[in-house]
Amino acid sequence: METMSNEELQLWIEQVSRDSFGVPFRHKASFNSRLSSTGGRYFTKSHNIEINPHQLAMFGREETEKIIKHELCHYHLHLAKRGYMHRDTDFKRLLAQVGGSRYCQTLSGAKARKSLPYRYKLICTACAMEYPRKRKVDPKRYRCGKCSGKLKLLALEVQ
Repeated sequence: METMSNEELQLWIEQVSRDSFGVPFRHKASFNSRLSSTGGRYFTKSHNIEINPHQLAMFGREETEKIIKHELCHYHLHLAKRGYMHRDTDFKRLLAQVGGSRYCQTLSGAKARKSLPYRYKLICTACAMEYPRKRKVDPKRYRCGKCSGKLKLLALEVQ
């Protein structure tokens, strides 16, 4: 389990920027332990970069460096007024060129974006068509899409 200070991270990012991009990184880099579903963040207003320290602790320097390269792609393209978003060709091309990762490793302790089980079911009183729902809805506001019949709400047991 590897750890590092914000000062060490700043020097590391400056080094990666010089080596991989040939351009200096002139803004602030820091760790943010509140990041849970992402490896890092680039801020377009301040041009600062935040890195998830859990990625470094769990997957080491090699994977974290790929995340740093990803964030530096956003940084350098944004400052050059080129396509810096994930969908842009400039971003995809530069990311592949420097060897950055498109996605970070999934943290095992992170809140997984699992879908909630269906807790409710709307049932048509006329044709028995069923509509599973994750959230509670007012059946008086809706009609059956198949026969326009009235709907009845049932609460299901969640395992």
